[in-house]
Amino acid sequence: VVPILNVYGTGAYLQEKLPELLVTDGCIYVSANIKQPGVLLQHGEILRVFFGVREKEDLKKLNGQSDGEYKAERLLKKIAQDFKDSGIDGILSDNIKRDALTKFSYVSPIGTAGLYLHAVAGDFQREGEARELFKTLIREIVTLANAMGITFEEDLVERNLKILSNLPEEATTSMQRDVMEGKQSEIDGLVYEVVRMAEKYGAEVPAYRRAAEKFREMEVK
Repeated sequence: VVPILNVYGTGAYLQEKLPELLVTDGCIYVSANIKQPGVLLQHGEILRVFFGVREKEDLKKLNGQSDGEYKAERLLKKIAQDFKDSGIDGILSDNIKRDALTKFSYVSPIGTAGLYLHAVAGDFQREGEARELFKTLIREIVTLANAMGITFEEDLVERNLKILSNLPEEATTSMQRDVMEGKQSEIDGLVYEVVRMAEKYGAEVPAYRRAAEKFREMEVK
């Protein structure tokens, strides 16, 4: 099972529920919406998928070894090839915890800031309150990651601003749209979970706490 949901830690949660299977972690970079039934409209050329096992021990526990390579490892390589053959940039990660959290450092801040300020991509692409809040939230994810023992080889603020620059000005996040339309959303995993993780690992995330408080008040109303 290769989950590519936005919420960090999905793979580990599913693995507990599916002990007889190998559940990787994963993430997808895509901005799109349903144009009409059966037709998805992509915004920008950012489509790619990262996936991989959280620990190498997972391969040993669930699969036998043959010729120095585990069966699950061969299967994961085959999946990566399937992505490539389908014209999708599929990356088999050797550090999926870091790579999934890297993706989370974009989707969680942009969704949180967008909902908090009712902002669209264009607001974040220009200097101002929305862009500064986005950058602050990214830095708080980095602070949380460091408390978890995860470090990054690149500046995530710079990286995520580059991703943002490729989107049309009117683009919003799925969490924003779902919340505003009264639908079930990812707000628990993208916002409230950050606060819970910060409490668990002793990280300071004041901007996330303010956003979470505001969103809970919105839910009450």
